[in-house]
Amino acid sequence: MRPERFDTVLRRARIVGGSDQPVDVLIRDGRIVSIADSVDAPDASDAEQIDLDGRFLGPGMWDAHVHFALWARTRRRFHVAGAGSAAEVSAMVAARVLSEPDNMATLVGVGFRDALWPDVPTTEVLDAASPTRPVVLISGDVHCCWVNTAAELHYDLAHAGLLRESEAFELQRKLEVEPDDEERAYAVEAGAAAAARGTVGIVDLEMADNMRLWVRNCAQGLGMLRVRAGFYEDMFDTMIERGVRTGDVVEDTNGLVTVGPLKVITDGSLNTRTAYCHDAYPGTGDHGVITVLPADLKDLLGRATEHGFEVAVHAIGDLANTFALDAFEATGARGSIEHAQLIQSDDLARFAQLDVTASVQPEHAMDDRDAADVLWVGRTERSFPFASLHQAGARIALGSDAPVATLDPWITYAAAVSRSRDGREPWHPEQQLTREAALAASTQGARVEVGALADLVVTDADPLTADADVLRRMPVAATLVGGAFTHSRL
Repeated sequence: MRPERFDTVLRRARIVGGSDQPVDVLIRDGRIVSIADSVDAPDASDAEQIDLDGRFLGPGMWDAHVHFALWARTRRRFHVAGAGSAAEVSAMVAARVLSEPDNMATLVGVGFRDALWPDVPTTEVLDAASPTRPVVLISGDVHCCWVNTAAELHYDLAHAGLLRESEAFELQRKLEVEPDDEERAYAVEAGAAAAARGTVGIVDLEMADNMRLWVRNCAQGLGMLRVRAGFYEDMFDTMIERGVRTGDVVEDTNGLVTVGPLKVITDGSLNTRTAYCHDAYPGTGDHGVITVLPADLKDLLGRATEHGFEVAVHAIGDLANTFALDAFEATGARGSIEHAQLIQSDDLARFAQLDVTASVQPEHAMDDRDAADVLWVGRTERSFPFASLHQAGARIALGSDAPVATLDPWITYAAAVSRSRDGREPWHPEQQLTREAALAASTQGARVEVGALADLVVTDADPLTADADVLRRMPVAATLVGGAFTHSRL
């Protein structure tokens, strides 16, 4: 159970987007009940009184797209991100294997991006680095795995080398086991790290029985985040049998976890060259991969709507997005398109017309800008089109897709408003979101006002005026969920 709470008074707070004059904020029973120049708690002896000393008080940050268990594991895995070639990754693997001569457990690495490599990630290259120890390397976009022959034999795979889409996802499921004490500790650590960055809630789209997983998580110390727990088609019948609908509170989670959307993956990704596009990838004649045919997608969204579930449809390529919007229009389904990385101009207005949320991950634009310039040449003015979607009236939700990007809402926010990183010039700056729009998209539209849930973040800098570099490392002084501190350095 969450501990009993008395009144809390946050004194001398500067509300983000409000007057620069500090105010006091009274919290009771998890909600804001008063905002004034000076407020008194009725039972002052029992009230917790915190002096914010002029710090900024804003609504707590949400991450609208997370794979939480995978993120917790990834934080502890072997990282090969930043490698510029297959040969470089091979050398990194060889050094790691050599340093652990008695370890024959599968070496799981993460983060490679091969779209612009000068060489090819082949079985032979990885076998040379590790002839006998199984090696599974998961791409930065999670849609591809690179495995050696030892891993092929160990996991009874159809082949070694590169596994894409469904083959890659099936292998990653094989890597997942019932969490042991160490895995549970990683999850609690990941939750605490998210809270320390001002995160109050996530939409978790883990490929698992998320209802059961989050009941266990809350019992084991992860009651620091609000969670909308999504599920996939393989869990559809089970969710119907449980008699739940999207938005229902999950029992034994202290009211923090609700049933989330049905997640449907309809195409691949940019770096894996499987995002499904109207135009072919340069020099290939290949348009990508469609993993759910349009007729089947309509049937699936229709069933979801019939049983009270919202949907979260993964669509990255522009043709996949067209098909997804067609399915929403045909069925009246409610929910989101996840990623929406390349959009036909005629489709922009359909998001608002159909009341479909554009759930986007701005840091992906920073990771993928060079690949997009090559693979989507001539189309990047409508790639990651945040401003265009906003101007067309679309509701936008910002997220990370952790572990594809870091679960840190300030990195996400900074990428949305700057379209820049590492000192580079902004990429298509005309698609930058305004600070106000980005903050609304990061907070589910919440505001610091009387009657609102006391899901709050206290920062040392003003997110509406701070430089982008400051935003990326935003100093978070405290995070509150339902009026309870989940992080504090006050």
